[in-house]
Order: sequence, then C-alpha cells, then structure tokens
Amino acid sequence: MIRYTLVCEARHGFESWFPSSDSFDAQAARGLVACPVCGSAQVGKSMMAPSVARTDRGNRAPPAPAEAASTASLPAVALQPIPQPMPQLVPTEPERRLRALMRALRAEATRNADDVGTRFPEEARRIHYGETEIRAIYGEASLEEARALVDEGIAVAPLPPASDDRH
Repeated sequence: MIRYTLVCEARHGFESWFPSSDSFDAQAARGLVACPVCGSAQVGKSMMAPSVARTDRGNRAPPAPAEAASTASLPAVALQPIPQPMPQLVPTEPERRLRALMRALRAEATRNADDVGTRFPEEARRIHYGETEIRAIYGEASLEEARALVDEGIAVAPLPPASDDRH
C-alpha cells in the first residue's frame, strides 16, 4: 500500500492510500479520487518525503517521520476551530412542572404497589387470570412482553423514568 499526500485544484490537502502508483493513476484518470473538502476530482500528488524502512536498526523503535524537503510546495491546510462544549440546557418552566408531575406519579405508583422486578409479565398474567390476589404491581418488561400483555387484554402502562436524565 502507498500513502499519497494529495492536493486538489483549490489547494486543499489530504491523504489517501492506494494499492500501487498505477492504481492511483487509474483511479484519478477515471475521476474516482475526489477532494473530501470541496469534492473536486482535479487531484494530484503533492510533494512528500519518502518513508523507507531500515533493516540495520534491529528491534529499536522506528525513526521519526522525515520532514519534507521544502514546505513551500506543500498545500496550505485550513485549521478548524476546536468545538466548544455544549452549553448546559436549562429546562423551561413547563418542562420543570412536567418532570415534577412525572416524579410524583412514579413515587405514588411505587409506594402503593409491589415491585416484582423481571417477573412482571408472569405476575401480571397470574393476577389477570385469577391465579393470585388482585394487587398493584410494577416491574420490568420488554416492549415485546408488554405488547403481548396488551394483546391478552391485560392493562399495563409504562412508568415515567426514575431519574432526571434528559436523554
């Protein structure tokens, strides 16, 4: 594989790998090599320093990459500004009220019901078919399990999330 430093007609610099020099020439001639910045297919090789592996160094670390002979012929690279972290979103008053209602609903439901955990689908069926006493329960069920319960005529509803996670 050969890594080429390429430059388009607008002087955008970029790198790409090719199986061989002939492969690059063939792809460029067919317009298959394009600048990732502007999309131009008018692309050519830029001045590069060769990277040659040495065999006389044993198992020592590879040498540092060589500097280009002349930086005047290298394309200019536009640096993008470093993105700043997203500002913390402050919830609106309606969102705060809704979240408070959801917390209150969850607290009420869990205070007056039995937590049956992952046994929720089985326990809901046992209650529905009269195999155990009628009582309020909550727990975990997959979407498929919840749909199956609804299809059987068993009334289930999701609980609001337990945290203030806004995702």
